[in-house]
Amino acid sequence: MPYEPLSRARITQALRRLGELAREQNTTLEVSLYGGAVFTLVYGSREATKDVDAVVRQSEIAAILAARVSRELVLPDDWLNDHVKQFLADKEAKRELPQSDFGEGLRVSVPTAAYLLAMKLRACRPPLPGYAGDYGDIRFLVEKMQIGSVEAAEGIYDRFFPHDALSDAAKEVVRSAIKLP
Repeated sequence: MPYEPLSRARITQALRRLGELAREQNTTLEVSLYGGAVFTLVYGSREATKDVDAVVRQSEIAAILAARVSRELVLPDDWLNDHVKQFLADKEAKRELPQSDFGEGLRVSVPTAAYLLAMKLRACRPPLPGYAGDYGDIRFLVEKMQIGSVEAAEGIYDRFFPHDALSDAAKEVVRSAIKLP
Protein backbone atom coordinates (compact mmCIF):
# COMPACT_ATOMS: atom_id res chain seq x y z
CA MET A 1 0.00 0.00 0.00
CA PRO A 2 1.49 3.37 -0.99
CA TYR A 3 1.76 5.93 1.79
CA GLU A 4 1.64 9.69 1.64
CA PRO A 5 4.92 11.46 2.38
CA LEU A 6 5.18 12.68 5.96
CA SER A 7 4.49 16.41 6.24
CA ARG A 8 5.53 18.57 9.17
CA ALA A 9 2.05 18.19 10.68
CA ARG A 10 2.04 14.42 10.21
CA ILE A 11 5.52 13.97 11.73
CA THR A 12 4.53 16.14 14.69
CA GLN A 13 1.30 14.15 15.14
CA ALA A 14 3.19 10.83 15.07
CA LEU A 15 5.88 12.00 17.50
CA ARG A 16 3.29 13.46 19.88
CA ARG A 17 1.42 10.15 19.87
CA LEU A 18 4.68 8.29 20.45
CA GLY A 19 5.30 10.59 23.43
CA GLU A 20 1.80 10.01 24.81
CA LEU A 21 2.30 6.25 24.61
CA ALA A 22 5.72 6.52 26.27
CA ARG A 23 4.25 8.60 29.08
CA GLU A 24 1.53 5.96 29.57
CA GLN A 25 4.38 3.47 30.05
CA ASN A 26 6.01 5.82 32.62
CA THR A 27 9.06 6.26 30.45
CA THR A 28 10.73 9.00 28.45
CA LEU A 29 12.16 8.18 25.05
CA GLU A 30 15.21 10.12 23.87
CA VAL A 31 14.74 10.64 20.15
CA SER A 32 17.57 12.02 18.01
CA LEU A 33 16.14 13.06 14.64
CA TYR A 34 18.18 13.26 11.45
CA GLY A 35 17.75 13.66 7.71
CA GLY A 36 14.51 14.59 6.01
CA ALA A 37 12.60 14.92 9.27
CA VAL A 38 14.95 17.72 10.36
CA PHE A 39 14.71 19.49 7.00
CA THR A 40 10.90 19.22 7.21
CA LEU A 41 10.35 20.01 10.92
CA VAL A 42 13.14 22.43 11.77
CA TYR A 43 14.16 24.18 8.55
CA GLY A 44 10.99 23.92 6.48
CA SER A 45 13.17 23.39 3.41
CA ARG A 46 11.09 20.35 2.43
CA GLU A 47 7.35 19.90 2.32
CA ALA A 48 7.63 16.28 3.45
CA THR A 49 9.86 13.24 3.88
CA LYS A 50 9.27 9.54 3.31
CA ASP A 51 10.25 8.50 6.84
CA VAL A 52 11.70 9.69 10.13
CA ASP A 53 15.38 8.83 10.52
CA ALA A 54 16.10 8.64 14.22
CA VAL A 55 18.11 6.96 16.92
CA VAL A 56 15.97 6.28 19.97
CA ARG A 57 17.20 5.43 23.44
CA GLN A 58 14.99 2.81 24.98
CA SER A 59 14.89 1.33 21.48
CA GLU A 60 13.06 -1.86 22.46
CA ILE A 61 10.03 -0.09 23.90
CA ALA A 62 10.24 2.56 21.17
CA ALA A 63 9.91 -0.12 18.48
CA ILE A 64 6.77 -1.49 20.12
CA LEU A 65 5.26 1.97 20.55
CA ALA A 66 6.22 3.09 17.03
CA ALA A 67 4.46 0.02 15.63
CA ARG A 68 1.33 1.05 17.52
CA VAL A 69 1.60 4.61 16.16
CA SER A 70 2.02 3.12 12.68
CA ARG A 71 -1.23 1.16 13.03
CA GLU A 72 -3.21 3.98 14.64
CA LEU A 73 -2.15 6.69 12.18
CA VAL A 74 -1.83 4.43 9.11
CA LEU A 75 1.89 5.06 8.61
CA PRO A 76 4.46 2.79 6.99
CA ASP A 77 5.85 0.13 9.34
CA ASP A 78 9.28 1.79 9.16
CA TRP A 79 8.06 5.38 9.55
CA LEU A 80 10.52 5.65 12.47
CA ASN A 81 13.79 3.87 11.69
CA ASP A 82 17.49 3.94 12.52
CA HIS A 83 18.92 3.44 9.03
CA VAL A 84 20.82 6.70 9.52
CA LYS A 85 23.22 5.03 12.00
CA GLN A 86 25.73 4.32 9.23
CA PHE A 87 26.23 8.06 8.69
CA LEU A 88 26.72 9.13 12.32
CA ALA A 89 29.97 10.53 13.67
CA ASP A 90 31.64 9.23 16.83
CA LYS A 91 31.25 12.68 18.37
CA GLU A 92 27.93 14.32 17.56
CA ALA A 93 26.75 17.91 17.94
CA LYS A 94 23.04 18.20 18.73
CA ARG A 95 20.52 20.51 20.31
CA GLU A 96 17.23 19.75 22.03
CA LEU A 97 13.91 20.89 20.67
CA PRO A 98 11.37 22.34 23.13
CA GLN A 99 9.64 19.55 25.01
CA SER A 100 6.34 21.38 24.60
CA ASP A 101 6.42 20.53 20.88
CA PHE A 102 6.11 16.78 21.52
CA GLY A 103 4.89 16.20 25.08
CA GLU A 104 6.30 14.75 28.25
CA GLY A 105 7.15 11.26 26.98
CA LEU A 106 9.77 12.42 24.48
CA ARG A 107 13.02 14.33 24.61
CA VAL A 108 13.80 15.25 21.01
CA SER A 109 17.15 16.46 19.70
CA VAL A 110 18.41 17.36 16.25
CA PRO A 111 21.91 17.77 14.84
CA THR A 112 23.40 21.24 14.59
CA ALA A 113 23.48 22.62 11.06
CA ALA A 114 27.24 21.94 10.88
CA TYR A 115 26.85 18.32 11.94
CA LEU A 116 23.90 17.78 9.60
CA LEU A 117 25.96 19.21 6.74
CA ALA A 118 28.86 16.89 7.56
CA MET A 119 26.50 13.90 7.57
CA LYS A 120 24.97 14.91 4.26
CA LEU A 121 28.42 15.46 2.74
CA ARG A 122 29.45 12.01 3.93
CA ALA A 123 26.39 10.36 2.36
CA CYS A 124 26.27 12.58 -0.74
CA ARG A 125 23.79 10.31 -2.52
CA PRO A 126 22.77 11.47 -6.00
CA PRO A 127 19.14 11.98 -6.92
CA LEU A 128 17.37 9.02 -8.52
CA PRO A 129 13.88 8.61 -9.93
CA GLY A 130 11.57 8.83 -6.91
CA TYR A 131 14.46 9.76 -4.55
CA ALA A 132 15.72 13.30 -4.02
CA GLY A 133 19.19 12.28 -2.80
CA ASP A 134 21.36 14.58 -0.67
CA TYR A 135 22.44 17.26 -3.14
CA GLY A 136 19.52 19.62 -2.47
CA ASP A 137 19.99 19.34 1.30
CA ILE A 138 23.71 20.06 0.96
CA ARG A 139 23.03 23.11 -1.20
CA PHE A 140 20.41 24.35 1.28
CA LEU A 141 22.80 24.05 4.24
CA VAL A 142 25.74 25.62 2.38
CA GLU A 143 23.55 28.63 1.57
CA LYS A 144 21.98 28.79 5.06
CA MET A 145 25.37 28.63 6.75
CA GLN A 146 26.85 31.07 4.23
CA ILE A 147 29.78 28.81 3.46
CA GLY A 148 32.04 30.61 1.02
CA SER A 149 34.50 27.92 -0.05
CA VAL A 150 34.99 24.22 -0.48
CA GLU A 151 37.77 24.48 2.11
CA ALA A 152 35.32 25.86 4.68
CA ALA A 153 32.97 22.93 4.03
CA GLU A 154 35.93 20.54 4.33
CA GLY A 155 36.80 22.09 7.69
CA ILE A 156 33.29 21.41 8.98
CA TYR A 157 33.39 17.88 7.60
CA ASP A 158 36.78 17.19 9.20
CA ARG A 159 35.47 18.19 12.65
CA PHE A 160 33.08 15.25 12.58
CA PHE A 161 34.80 12.78 10.26
CA PRO A 162 38.54 13.46 10.68
CA HIS A 163 39.59 10.11 9.23
CA ASP A 164 37.54 10.34 6.02
CA ALA A 165 38.33 12.52 3.03
CA LEU A 166 35.54 14.56 1.49
CA SER A 167 34.56 12.95 -1.83
CA ASP A 168 35.00 14.73 -5.15
CA ALA A 169 31.23 14.51 -5.66
CA ALA A 170 30.61 16.28 -2.34
CA LYS A 171 33.14 18.99 -3.22
CA GLU A 172 31.36 19.54 -6.53
CA VAL A 173 27.95 19.87 -4.84
CA VAL A 174 29.41 22.42 -2.41
CA ARG A 175 31.01 24.31 -5.30
CA SER A 176 27.65 24.44 -7.10
CA ALA A 177 25.97 25.94 -4.02
CA ILE A 178 28.50 28.67 -3.25
CA LYS A 179 27.34 32.13 -4.16
CA LEU A 180 30.29 34.01 -5.60
CA PRO A 181 30.28 37.83 -5.47
